[in-house]
Amino acid sequence: MATEESGTGLPASIEAAWGLRERPGKGPRPGLTLGRIVDAAVGIASADGLGAVSMSRVASELGVSTMSLYRYVSAKDELLMLMEDAAYGPPPPGEPGKDWRSGFTDWARALRTAYARHPWAVNVPISAPPSTPNSVAWMERGLACLRRTNLSEGEKISVLMLVSGFVRNEARMTFDILAAHRRKGQSPESAMASWAKLLEKLTDAEHFPAVTAALRTGEFETPGGPDDEFVFGLERILDGVEALISARS
Repeated sequence: MATEESGTGLPASIEAAWGLRERPGKGPRPGLTLGRIVDAAVGIASADGLGAVSMSRVASELGVSTMSLYRYVSAKDELLMLMEDAAYGPPPPGEPGKDWRSGFTDWARALRTAYARHPWAVNVPISAPPSTPNSVAWMERGLACLRRTNLSEGEKISVLMLVSGFVRNEARMTFDILAAHRRKGQSPESAMASWAKLLEKLTDAEHFPAVTAALRTGEFETPGGPDDEFVFGLERILDGVEALISARS
């Protein structure tokens, strides 16, 4: 089984992803590889959702025994980390000369696009700080956007965590809502209109004055574009970061 750890303290499968291990064990080079295992798991998640991924299902897809997978991945948690890393892919290169805010906006948008390619990735449990190749590369790219600011290294990491958390949570909420609309055969517009009508029946100006005021504007019945909430939230967060940078000056 791929349980042996070296001086890095990482599981063997994560070391293999970094290229620190070529293959588990000795003997003839097997046809099964860590890359094939991860690709098969990603294919299952993309087709049937993250809940459909299991070691036995992956083994079945590859036409091998379940036990043979454990020579490469010792636990499902490791497989999920590697799947998420594959879903991210490498970050796009930064554009030289861009100011921190433009660069960080590009980084956040690129991260959201990566989630949109593989919506199941937002449901992978976060069990450890970034330690896989692509996740660390994304961290490097994000921190590099802030390198010319006067923030401390700790503050840069905190900004990175704040923005990446916002992107992940906004993407999860958006994907969940869209999936619910699809199951009901509704468009976002019709779903919002139905919700507004429901609120009108459930609330009144005496007990819910703020909700009533919002309903009267018709805002609930006229949803904006698919990225409006993402843009609004990201801009407000970056406004706060900009204020912090100005305060440090």
